[in-house]
Amino acid sequence: MNRIFLDVHALQTVPPSNLNRDDTGAPKSAVYGGVPRARVSSQAWKRATRTYFTDEQLLEPGELGVRTKKVAEVLAARITALDSTINGSAALSLAAQVIQTATGSKIEVPTRKRGADKEDGGEQAAPTSKYLMFLSARQFDGLAQIAVDAAADVKAYFKDKENKDRAKEIADTRHSVDIALFGRMVADSADINVDAAVQVAHAISVHRVENESDYYTAVDDHNTDAEPGAGMIGTVDFNSATLYRYAALNVHQLRSNLGEGLREDEPLTTPVRRAVEAFVHGFIASLPTGKINTFGNHTLPDAVIVKLRTTRPVSFASAFEEPVRGEGGGYVQEACEHLAQYVSAIERAYGDEDSTVTWVLRVGANTEKLASLGEETPSLTKLVTSVGQAVADHVEQVG
Repeated sequence: MNRIFLDVHALQTVPPSNLNRDDTGAPKSAVYGGVPRARVSSQAWKRATRTYFTDEQLLEPGELGVRTKKVAEVLAARITALDSTINGSAALSLAAQVIQTATGSKIEVPTRKRGADKEDGGEQAAPTSKYLMFLSARQFDGLAQIAVDAAADVKAYFKDKENKDRAKEIADTRHSVDIALFGRMVADSADINVDAAVQVAHAISVHRVENESDYYTAVDDHNTDAEPGAGMIGTVDFNSATLYRYAALNVHQLRSNLGEGLREDEPLTTPVRRAVEAFVHGFIASLPTGKINTFGNHTLPDAVIVKLRTTRPVSFASAFEEPVRGEGGGYVQEACEHLAQYVSAIERAYGDEDSTVTWVLRVGANTEKLASLGEETPSLTKLVTSVGQAVADHVEQVG
């Protein structure tokens, strides 16, 4: 099929916050355009997007995956649900052997835990993988059925090449939406890796940012008047920023990753559309939760631009290589002016104006300069629906 890309751009102002900490506890930062910027890592926003799928019920549990080292425990629970006579350590052992056969990854009790629980009179610790494994709900269900079929003699069952190949096929087909979007790496079995359909940039501030530090104290409720002073003291680092956020979604890669689809009775365009709509909604509305209880920094983007392209993804980060000065007292209006000018110029220079479809979602008078860039949508719901329909139409046209 022809190539189809979705670019999602957002300007979002966040008040004092610490969305994404480095190893010292300070907000992450980067130097861009010769000045320090606030930064939120791509991993932090991808995690927030995945969590949003579940929290806001954008997708059903069966359309999502589980990323964990405790894959044997997850599979064992499904095995027991299918056959209640297989439980406890037997289910865990069976699950470990099935996953190891299907993925090529060792599933075993960590060395530091071997025998420790038995010495205390408890059961042996559960086997785990050495790294996080990402499997879809449907893959777990398929492997659970394999495990039940193999329960009588698992070693003999997998000596049959057809059975072994079937287990590997289950682990490499019918991927969940989040696996199809964000990809999967299996270090011990590269042939079942999944190339991510989404690329998420590190969000950076459009202006210069210096981190600040808040000195705080906590009072001991049981102190008397004779015991003045704080029960504890400390500091927490923070910053505030107007962030430029960007993600690129490779629609044809997404379709390839989803394969035959999420349900047996739906058109091939339906799973792609559902995945696209969930991602656009989730990426725009989600927020990393670092120190959220401390700062309560719940904001939504001031402006969103979504572009459907058939050429290649294009980030507009260069619009802010020269940092916004905020001479008018804020950054959003000037950032929108920079962005509107840059988008028009780069698409005119590279001949991409006629080959793209653009939607704009914006809030307030400060974002007015962006209105001319594309079709204005009145709400996030309308934006998501319009983008999903356009993607479905393109996929259907190219077959």
